[in-house]
Amino acid sequence: MNTLSFSFVVPVYNRPDEVAELLESFSKLEYPDPFEIVIVEDGSSIDCKPEVERYANSLDITYFFKSNSGPGDSRNYGMERAKGNYFIILDSDCVLPPQYLKEVFAYVQNNYVDCFGGPDTAHLSFMPLQKAINFAMTSFISTGGIRGGKKQVGKFQPRSFNMGISKEAFEASGGFGVIHPGEDPDLSIRLTDLGFQTALIEDAFVYHKRRISWSKFYTQVHKFGLVRPILNSWHPKTSKLTYWFPTLFMLGFVGAVILWLFGYSFGILAYLAYFFIAFLLALFETKSLEVALKSMYAIAVQFFGYGYGFLKSTIALKVLGKTPEAAFPHLFFKHAE
Repeated sequence: MNTLSFSFVVPVYNRPDEVAELLESFSKLEYPDPFEIVIVEDGSSIDCKPEVERYANSLDITYFFKSNSGPGDSRNYGMERAKGNYFIILDSDCVLPPQYLKEVFAYVQNNYVDCFGGPDTAHLSFMPLQKAINFAMTSFISTGGIRGGKKQVGKFQPRSFNMGISKEAFEASGGFGVIHPGEDPDLSIRLTDLGFQTALIEDAFVYHKRRISWSKFYTQVHKFGLVRPILNSWHPKTSKLTYWFPTLFMLGFVGAVILWLFGYSFGILAYLAYFFIAFLLALFETKSLEVALKSMYAIAVQFFGYGYGFLKSTIALKVLGKTPEAAFPHLFFKHAE
């Protein structure tokens, strides 16, 4: 292993305010060695160059503007031009705690892997809606387990909101594909197939602001559901029965409502019990009645959005025999010229 030299790569699309917050957190990192920040503006109509220029004298930042080709291709664009030998990919809506890079360095230095992922969490300053969505996305009682929240080597699939990859692994794999979302698990699976190890660095967490409206959150999780059967078709050995859980949850709820209309309440009572337990867990974790209540709605949005997307995609691919690109062209970007 060569001496570690880190380059952060951040694709950006019309998010100057987020970039300002992220760069502010970079300026507070407690890390003694130099590191590079590569900002890739992905065809934005509202660019973040003024925010970048504010930190040009205090941080080692390189700024690129390119035509819109999606976050995966933009990350590749940044990594091809980065100076380091270990790349850390972040979403622009993340904020780093001061110890972040120290935790990454300590782990990779002592337990070297060519690809890692870190958790995400909500900062105390986040809005109740953001905290509720964070609970739904990370809790074991919803789909947190599906996204990956336990320590695994060789099987863990890092997510690109907080993901590290060595230059060697990037060059061997070719980086991210043009599907979005889903480009990060696709890359993680291909890296594993190439013999590279992955790991979860539990202490290298980021504060992830996520979507700030229910409609945007539904759109996001719906796309997650659409993408998973596509990934299963590309990588059949990674397919799991647990990916069906949100769809079964959704169909079960519809069935429970129908039974309730005919005087059978056991199904509805089971769902009420589930949401009551989830409410108590959210209340205990967030210490906020408002966040706990909104977390119930966030869980419902997540299950129904993902579940419906998964079912629709499965029918399109398995029953109707469509190709992913023909069935869902909005999930695929073209490479930048």
